[in-house]
Amino acid sequence: MGTSVQRNSEMPHKVPNSTDVAGHIFVDFDGTIAIDDTTLLLLERFAGPSWRLIEERWEAGEIGSRDCLSQQIELLRALPEEIDAALDGVTVDSTFSDLVGFASQNHMNVTVISDGLDRSVTQILGRMHTDLPVFANTLEWLGKDRWRVHFPNWHHECRSISGHCKCATVSSSKANFRVLIGDGRSDFCAAETVDLVFAKGRLANYCEQNALPYYAFTDFAQSMDVILNHIDEASLVEG
Repeated sequence: MGTSVQRNSEMPHKVPNSTDVAGHIFVDFDGTIAIDDTTLLLLERFAGPSWRLIEERWEAGEIGSRDCLSQQIELLRALPEEIDAALDGVTVDSTFSDLVGFASQNHMNVTVISDGLDRSVTQILGRMHTDLPVFANTLEWLGKDRWRVHFPNWHHECRSISGHCKCATVSSSKANFRVLIGDGRSDFCAAETVDLVFAKGRLANYCEQNALPYYAFTDFAQSMDVILNHIDEASLVEG
């Protein structure tokens, strides 16, 4: 079975839009669809140890993820086939395919939004035979073992100071009901703009600290009944 993952790296903040759909589900990638962080995997395997010092500055809030990732990717030393082979070993949440099927059956759009690397996202989704729009940072091969990253979804007013401003991407959807499923810092601002949040990890902590309603989750199977109930409630209110 073939696949044609839709890459939107040259079309920032323009998601598939329709007011006819029941809703729009936005899903983070690293730590959410992929069990582990694929960017950290590549850095640990192919970058010198100084990438960790850059990571510490990001963790401390001294720099945003755009500056962090730019500096780290400059340290990456790997051939394209080595990158792809490493990504082939990434474990994914198998219930994500169930969520995609659920969304299709219930007339909802699904878009993958990542502050990681498009090469990682599209390769792994392709392996899953999943055809979805993807918004992520663009990894460019410079030849031999050198790489550079671009940020087509960056916004100077992003409250999360991320390379990909997910709040801008999510806000561009015209759907009346929007859902976010995520786990990390890049999801913070988007969590404040949607109608329903499923969170774990840092995103769950952020929601707790800022009194944002959310549902805890460990896999996508836990989200489906909740989404349906909220859509039904929203329909009753509109009716």
